[in-house]
Parts: sequence; structure tokens; C-alpha cells
Amino acid sequence: MRICCIGAGYVGGPTMTVIARKCPDIRVDVVDVNRERIAAWNSDSLPVFEPGLDELVKEVRGKNLFFTADVEYSVEKADIVFISVNTPTKTYGYGAGSASDLSFVESCARSIARASKDGKIVVEKSTMPVRTAEVIKTILESSGYKFHVLSNPEFLAEGTAVRDLENPDRVLIGGDDATEEGRAAIETLASIYARWVPREKIIKTNLWSSELSKLTANAFLAQRISSINAISALCEATGADVDQVAAAVGSDSRIGSKFLKSSVGYGGSCFQKDLLNLIYLCEHFNLPKVADYWRAVVDMNAFQKRRFSADIVERMFKNISGKRIAIFGFAFKENTNDTRESPAIDICRDLLSECARLAFYDPKVSDGQILSDLGLSEGDGRVEFCKSPYEAAENSHAIVLLTHWDEFRKLDYEKIRKTMQTPAWIFDGRNCLDHRLLAEIGFLVRGIGKGNLA
Repeated sequence: MRICCIGAGYVGGPTMTVIARKCPDIRVDVVDVNRERIAAWNSDSLPVFEPGLDELVKEVRGKNLFFTADVEYSVEKADIVFISVNTPTKTYGYGAGSASDLSFVESCARSIARASKDGKIVVEKSTMPVRTAEVIKTILESSGYKFHVLSNPEFLAEGTAVRDLENPDRVLIGGDDATEEGRAAIETLASIYARWVPREKIIKTNLWSSELSKLTANAFLAQRISSINAISALCEATGADVDQVAAAVGSDSRIGSKFLKSSVGYGGSCFQKDLLNLIYLCEHFNLPKVADYWRAVVDMNAFQKRRFSADIVERMFKNISGKRIAIFGFAFKENTNDTRESPAIDICRDLLSECARLAFYDPKVSDGQILSDLGLSEGDGRVEFCKSPYEAAENSHAIVLLTHWDEFRKLDYEKIRKTMQTPAWIFDGRNCLDHRLLAEIGFLVRGIGKGNLA
């Protein structure tokens, strides 16, 4: 058997690496039209940072895992083709601002139809709007060959992707479960995952249920984050502690403790995009009240970021013009170099609009990526890139922590305090530091949803 995955990004690369590792008898080709990205996957500096991924890639690359820009040849030889390309929110035309842009998906389907000399199993790995499979089927049928389109959405969390792939909560496969051929195609894919995933964790559904399940899962997770962030604002107004509230609420077995950590807001490539797509679908199917419900989750996330930025300005005497502010972390979460929809982007833009000078430190995000996300040019005097958090904090008026990197908890803050301007502020956007200890050292500390010490 041969597998081809179109798209060498945050999903395609890690997923295919684990499949190749678990199925040494299957050849896996990861293809992409971006030759620079393919070159990076074939180098010692992978384009994606995930704990444990580098070692896995080196173990199987060149054996049964191959990264190539030769899309048509790899598709032609494959028995199963995964579509793992970006489905960003449309920025133009009908549905702009909420609908998914399926141009990359359509391009993939046309490439598969053009390159194929026989029928294949085609797997939606990208997050797709409900009934996208119809579009793919229509294009593939033009080739005259028999294709089976399956939905196999990913449920990875960046930063733990390898662990999630090796020991998933579930594997979801949707297909035409009403016909014998359709069920056989579903079983073909299921048998690959069954090499290392217990059968009881492999869930089989129809196509539309699988496509909608991915959007729903991300919507529910984002909803929990926005819910606890809404409560964090009330905690600050009343003197309650959001972490204590979350612990009490999360101890209820009906609710659970996961995704009840208050912060500056959710980020990443999926939550915002999938929520907007869900809102668009609800409006498309004339369900305005349902659309409004999910739009409130998006609005609360935006409110949380604005609230955090405004508090920084308010606490620093309503004036941060010309003041140096150390930015600790820019990735949307720890253990990744991904900045897509990172709360840091909006918060830093807010601070720059107030004429602050920002000194950045993130252990994995490149200087160029930060400049690109903020729409700045190299050499902009308002920003500085530092090689350590100590360098960023030196001579700063405040530290703004935006990513929960573990190293930030282990810093010598007594040493840092001595190098900063006074009064020295710390705005902990992830509630990951010891606020009482920092206050004892002499910092003025603000957290999220805390009674706060300043």
C-alpha cells in the first residue's frame, strides 16, 4: 500500500510521520507545491516544532517516509490520498469573514483527478465545512474512475501533537456507510489506524456527521475558554480568584477541569476559523439564533484581549508612550512555533498603537514571523528582538507574559527586578507565575481574574 498526503503543514507532516513509524510496510509520500517547505522537511531544521517530532522524522525519513514536491507522480502511485491543506477564512466575496476558503481543497481534488489512472480512497484530513465531500466527489467523478471520499478530521493539540497521534482519544472516520463499497473503504482506512489504536477508539460515522463533528469539537472547546474568561472579568470586579472558581467548578464530574484555565484568550489556526465557519453555516441554513450563540464565543475572546491591553495602559498611569515593555512569548501556546491567531498579535498591536517600545523574546518564534504578524518592516525602531528574557526585561517598565513557556516560571525574577525601571510591572496573561512571591520581590503584579495585588 502507498499513501500520499497533499499538504506538508502542521497536520500533514506530523500525522504522516506517525503513520510511517507505526506502519513500516506502507510507503508514505508527503507532497507540497511549496518547495521551500519540502526542503525544510528534508533538512535538520523542520518547519514545524513539536516535542518529539524531530526524532521521529529522522527515524523514518528516507525509509518509508518521503517529502517531495512531485505531486502528480505521488498521487498517481498512491492507493490512499489525504487532503491536508489550509482552509482559511475567506477574505473576499460571498461569505467573506466567516466562510471557509475551499480554493486549496478544490485545487487538490483537481490534481487528484488529473493525476489518477485508477480509483482511489481520498481522505479529507483538513477541517472542512459540512458537505464539502460533495464538491470533492463531483470533481473526482469527472475523471471516469471510481473514488471513495472519506472524512478523517484531525483532533491534534499543537504542542502535544505526537502524543495525540500515538495515543489518540479517538479516531473518527466518516464515509458512505450505506453501501458495501463505502463500508469497505472506511474499513481500509480503519485498518491502518488499528495497527496501534484500539478498535474501540475508532469511531465510524456517515460523511456529514464526521465533517460536522470536527467543527463542533473545536466550538465546544473555544466555548469553555470564553466561558471561564467571562467569569474572570467578574472575579476581578468582585475580588474572587478565577483559578479557585475554576477548580471548584471543574471538580464537578459533569463539567470536568479541562479548558477552564483563564488567560488572554484562545488562539491557533483552528478555533477562530472553525467557529466563524460554524456561524456561517448556521446563517446559511437560516438558523440566526444558533449563529448568534456561537458568535458570542468569538466576541468574548476579542473582549478578553482588549480588556487585557486596556488594563496595561490603565495601570501604567494611562501612558505607555515611549516606555519599553518586555514581551515574554509570542506563540499562541507553549511548545509550538505557531503564531496563527495568537492573542499576542492583537495585544502587541494595541500597545504599539499607544506608542510603546516592545522588546520580544520567544524561544521558538522567529523575528521575521513576529514582524510579519504585526505588519512591521525590519528595522522598525519600536521593536527589538532579544536572545533571552533577561535581555528583554532590562531597562523595561513592564513585563507582559503572553505565552505559557515553562522557562518563564523558572527565571530569577529578583535579578530581573533590579534591572528594570520602577515601578516595575508584571502583567501575567497566563496566570503561570507566583504572584505573591513577585509582589514580595517588589513587582506590581496583575493577573487574569485575580483579586490582584496592584
